[in-house]
Amino acid sequence: MNPGIDLQGSFIKVLTDLGVPATVAKVIWMPLPMILMLLAATVGVLVSVWLERKISAAAQQRIGPEYIGPLGILAPAADGMKLVFKEDIIPSKADPLLFTLGPILVVLPVFVSYLIVPFGQNLLISDVGIAIFLWIALSSIQPIGLLMAGYASNNKYSLLGGLRAAAQSISYEIPLALSVVAVVMMSNSLSTLDIVEQQSSYGILGWNIWRQPVGFIIFWIAALAECERLPFDLPEAEEELVAGYQTEYSGMKFGLFYVGSYVNLVLSALLVAVLYLGGWEFPIPVETIANWIGISETTPWLQLITGMLGITMTLLKAYFFVFLAILLRWTVPRVRIDQLLDLGWKFLLPVSLVNLLLTAALKLAFPFAFGG
Repeated sequence: MNPGIDLQGSFIKVLTDLGVPATVAKVIWMPLPMILMLLAATVGVLVSVWLERKISAAAQQRIGPEYIGPLGILAPAADGMKLVFKEDIIPSKADPLLFTLGPILVVLPVFVSYLIVPFGQNLLISDVGIAIFLWIALSSIQPIGLLMAGYASNNKYSLLGGLRAAAQSISYEIPLALSVVAVVMMSNSLSTLDIVEQQSSYGILGWNIWRQPVGFIIFWIAALAECERLPFDLPEAEEELVAGYQTEYSGMKFGLFYVGSYVNLVLSALLVAVLYLGGWEFPIPVETIANWIGISETTPWLQLITGMLGITMTLLKAYFFVFLAILLRWTVPRVRIDQLLDLGWKFLLPVSLVNLLLTAALKLAFPFAFGG
């Protein structure tokens, strides 16, 4: 089943039934996936920022935001409004074009990557056959924007931050990609849908985390480094580089960096859930639960409830890793830049290569267990 096409076909059919010409219905559909993607990513950022504030407060034995809405839930919206109305300043000796393009190149690829994330069995905006390859390709654009922002600012701290960001991204992209290739090899597909479906047979025992424990750890460490989360926030280390490549930015240009980091964190957590934790699948297969209760799997209301719970399951898995990332920020000290690069090139890269070769060997030896 192709959920992307199913959603599009259902939408067009509803409009044509109401008397709208098919061509007009298709034109109306075209911007909707992007709007849905922007809304989903923005809501994810607002929730993550609120969690960051509350969890950091709990870690430091504070209350955190309390009065800006119930339990401070409107604090992230207040932050966003403040950035929207702040003055946008471009330094007199900066390159205006590159200075403006930098934040856009950082944020845009991350937002586009949400198109290939399946939130549920029937909730995928675009079922691309090479979804994983597309995501890896898009993620490689981000370092260009970071380097561009650092160079265009005409500030030594910004330049150092941009160079660090580019070096860090390049160092951790390769282990990240190799850990994902091992999952792709087991699933025989680059489609995120196929990867989730391949984990659906035996409930929690069929999830890739058991067959790829080393790849899972590599992916999570590399994802934190790609998101520049502590202990890997060297490009914007306040004690050394003021704010790194963000030093000269203000207003919504700074806001784009701020949003981009959280959007990337939520995206990474969603991909962990999809690649290693079975996506929308339950720890116990729905078919098994239905058989125990004595309900047919084809019952319409059961399918509706299963679909809604599947979306909830994906988000719960993802936000568990967002919680871990926030907790790490307030419990683990920052590493040095040489330690950061050594971890990427001298440890994670060889281990990810060995993991990939071992996966290939085990797949040939035990094709049933490893997706042959």
